[in-house]
Amino acid sequence: MRRIMFTYFTSDPSSRALCSPMLLSTFSHFSLFHMAANMYVLWSFSTSIVSLLGCEQFIAMYLSAGVISTFVSYVAKMATGRFEPSLGASGAIMTVLAAVCTKMPEAKLAIIFLPMFTFTAGSALKAIIAFDTVGLALGWRLFDHAAHLGGALFGMWYVTYGHELIWKNREPLVKAWHEMRTKNPGKGGGKSN
Repeated sequence: MRRIMFTYFTSDPSSRALCSPMLLSTFSHFSLFHMAANMYVLWSFSTSIVSLLGCEQFIAMYLSAGVISTFVSYVAKMATGRFEPSLGASGAIMTVLAAVCTKMPEAKLAIIFLPMFTFTAGSALKAIIAFDTVGLALGWRLFDHAAHLGGALFGMWYVTYGHELIWKNREPLVKAWHEMRTKNPGKGGGKSN
């Protein structure tokens, strides 16, 4: 199991398998604490982003974010010569957090263990981006700072431009897919009317 997990569920630019880990590594975590922290942030922000985008678009954005943030991590690792593996949903989670903070910058947030200190979502996003930028520039190995930055930038871009450019223009593709499926019922599994 460990070899399969290392090969397909951790992203590493020097690995034999490069593409599938870009998606699958977003479903593995280093420790129970790592998973709990990521799932808490996802749970905290998922209601807002799902009400903004809808379930289907949220899933599409989240999976795309996993691939894009891993790609940014690959580029940073290749540029710095550090070929250590990374894993976890942190890049995709950062997309969700950044999307919500971009759309609702005046929303009040608090840290779970320090609920008496509140701050705006816009300020939190700026602080997180600054922290990960410094971490990437100084070579910190605390987190995959490149994946975090890639996820945050993708989330900001998606809610600002991507929704209009991608999701709203998908109708011709979906229509063509359904027409193709109804013309070839044996191959696509669809029914002809």
